[in-house]
Amino acid sequence: MEFMTGRFFVYDNKWYPAGTPVIGPGNRSLRYGDGLFETMKMSHGEIINQPFHFERLFKGLSMLEFDIPAYFTAAFLDKAIRQLAEKNKHTASARIRLMVARGDGGVFDPQDLRPHFIAESWSLPQVAQLNDNGLVIDIFTGCQKNCDGYANLKSNNYLPYVMAGLFARKNQWNDCLVLNTAGRICDSAIANVFLINGHRIVTPPLSEGCVAGVMRRWMLEKFARQPYQVAEEPISINDLLAADEVFLTNAVFHLRWVKSFREKTYPPHRSKEIYQHILQTI
Repeated sequence: MEFMTGRFFVYDNKWYPAGTPVIGPGNRSLRYGDGLFETMKMSHGEIINQPFHFERLFKGLSMLEFDIPAYFTAAFLDKAIRQLAEKNKHTASARIRLMVARGDGGVFDPQDLRPHFIAESWSLPQVAQLNDNGLVIDIFTGCQKNCDGYANLKSNNYLPYVMAGLFARKNQWNDCLVLNTAGRICDSAIANVFLINGHRIVTPPLSEGCVAGVMRRWMLEKFARQPYQVAEEPISINDLLAADEVFLTNAVFHLRWVKSFREKTYPPHRSKEIYQHILQTI
């Protein structure tokens, strides 16, 4: 799927042409990954699952001890994103990336603790469809994630997932799964993981170290399709090999079905049904 980059982006509520440098070498996000980001999908001028995105963002900002000004609210950011999409003519269907970070400074001496933000937009095809070719995935062996509270954040310090993505590319896979320190499945480089066994749909709990994905939350709280039941359970590599089907979720693609993991192949039958239900109800 190709994205068309917007002609403009927003930095602290000011417009800039795409490619304009707006941060310097002292920026704490550039130096340390000090901040958070949200990847969102806009359809017909509305951010899908907007409350979930901003709840996750502001919970994370609180955990990271940002000094949040009174004006810096979900409504403020939503307005800036809408204006950006309109200016870039991306309101029909768009991918939105919102990054929030502290400004300049060292580890012990930030100049201030206030949030600064950058918003970007890319156009998406207006007709959503399930991936025709199932994903080929495997395990990233280069690191293991801790299972503390910071593991659930959508952090600018994204190194394990960056390396997982590079590992997948090197091996000509579509994605890679990241393990926690217990050797169980966390999530993938860009998505949360779900297994289907019969009519049970299972994903790892947040205590396993996965990112608290918005579509993951939607599946747990909003998905209502009988006779399916969605639950949180730790997932091992053996569980993955024993599953009937596997799919990945994120905010932009909603759901993508997995065709193979190592020697195991999976059909897309129930994944297709679940995807169609998502499109009808989200």
